[in-house]
Amino acid sequence: MYDKPIASGDKQEHISGENIVLTETVSAAGTDKISHANPASLLGTESVSKLLLRYSIPAITGMVVNALYNIVDRIFVGNFINETALGGISLILPLMTIGMAFAMLFGIGAANMISMRLGQGKKSDAENALNHCFFLLIGFSILIMIIALVFLDQVISLMGAQEGSEAIVYGKDYFRITLYGIVFFMLSFGLSHCTRAQGFPAITMIGMILGAVLNIIFDALFIIVFQWGVEGAAWATVVSQFTVTLYIMFFAMSKKAAVRLKLRIFKPEFSIIIQIMAFGSAQFLLQFLMSTVQLLNNMSMGWYGADSLGVANGGDVALSGMNIFGAVLMMILMPVFGINQGVQPILGFNYGAKKFDRVLRAYLGAITAATIICVIGFIIVMFFPVQLVRVFAPNGSDAIMMFAPRAMRIMILLLPLAGFQIVSTNLFVVTGRPKISIFLSMLRQCLALIPCILIFGRFWGLWGVIAAAPVADGFAFIVTGIFIIFELRKLSRYGM
Repeated sequence: MYDKPIASGDKQEHISGENIVLTETVSAAGTDKISHANPASLLGTESVSKLLLRYSIPAITGMVVNALYNIVDRIFVGNFINETALGGISLILPLMTIGMAFAMLFGIGAANMISMRLGQGKKSDAENALNHCFFLLIGFSILIMIIALVFLDQVISLMGAQEGSEAIVYGKDYFRITLYGIVFFMLSFGLSHCTRAQGFPAITMIGMILGAVLNIIFDALFIIVFQWGVEGAAWATVVSQFTVTLYIMFFAMSKKAAVRLKLRIFKPEFSIIIQIMAFGSAQFLLQFLMSTVQLLNNMSMGWYGADSLGVANGGDVALSGMNIFGAVLMMILMPVFGINQGVQPILGFNYGAKKFDRVLRAYLGAITAATIICVIGFIIVMFFPVQLVRVFAPNGSDAIMMFAPRAMRIMILLLPLAGFQIVSTNLFVVTGRPKISIFLSMLRQCLALIPCILIFGRFWGLWGVIAAAPVADGFAFIVTGIFIIFELRKLSRYGM
């Protein structure tokens, strides 16, 4: 439910804490004046466009840099090992996406709580959310690592490659090592959201840049110099993420943080865990369902690749081609996810502070920026698909050079609509409608895309699977648009 706007008249509220002092005066005309000793308080007073730039640029940088962990690995693997190894990394992407889903569940969930509680002046509740997030990330990462290592062979065999595929060997070697460092991946990714939510987006950006630079250096060292193959790519990722984790935790426990990590006073509360999971459930489902789609795509490449491409290793070729497309799409969408994450604290703080006009302006600004990025990405892929494939496979076979560029052009046909879908899903989380947010998160990744892959693949084989993506994009856009029209009308009424 929506809270009613603050009634006219004078009201003065003082909120004090270790690092935050917020004074709000609301006049009869509705003018707010807030003095602050904490960066988070600016979320309710500074120009929405300036805030969107300030928070989105570091978030975009962080997301793009975070994507480079995987993309740089693929470039090095494709250039210095072989194209089949590229397909092997593609096999384990669904498993890595599951790890990211849990990091988002707790990281974004806690970040939403932190920004909203700061907006409400409840600093102790914000610190409690951060402490819970830390232990949840550690606990679930250890659980995932143990289960995956015990059942490693069985898990890899289910990832969709053809029986006897050489890609399975590469995928197993890469995944085993990344499991050793999954706790660092989840901590660095999850806690970065919490750091951004309390008003320090630049800290997250610096940490991600540091990790990406180290990943490039260690990729070159381990793959080219030491000749460790895909295992070298995996170790480069683990070492880089470990460094980022140390950096983020050092800040979170320092006096500079508005909401500090205080492990000694942590007392687990089931109600806090439930709230964090509720706030992060939409993004969790989106990522988890993405892993399902990745798995189904892998299986479809194995089933239909050989027949459609006319080569004996057609399944591996199709896997490698989809891996290349996934890397290109990731570089386009990560800035959009960065905008979505950058606008989250602005939306959450102002909704908590009952400034609905600012919520509306921030949402529309994020939609505009996200759409511009998607349109630029669409143009690049449509005009330069061969050049993009060559970045990952400079000596690619005739089969992959025939398949990958054509598949990329088909799959991004409705990419310009993706920004609207991504940002709109987050809006319903902030405005207290998690069920709608969950439904919209499932819509494209599950309710539309999975049936399209299964049905189109049955009738048209490999190219039917490829065509499923734009069809699902169009359906999700229409349904999301219907929901968002009603939501914007409500926000307009409260904000005007």
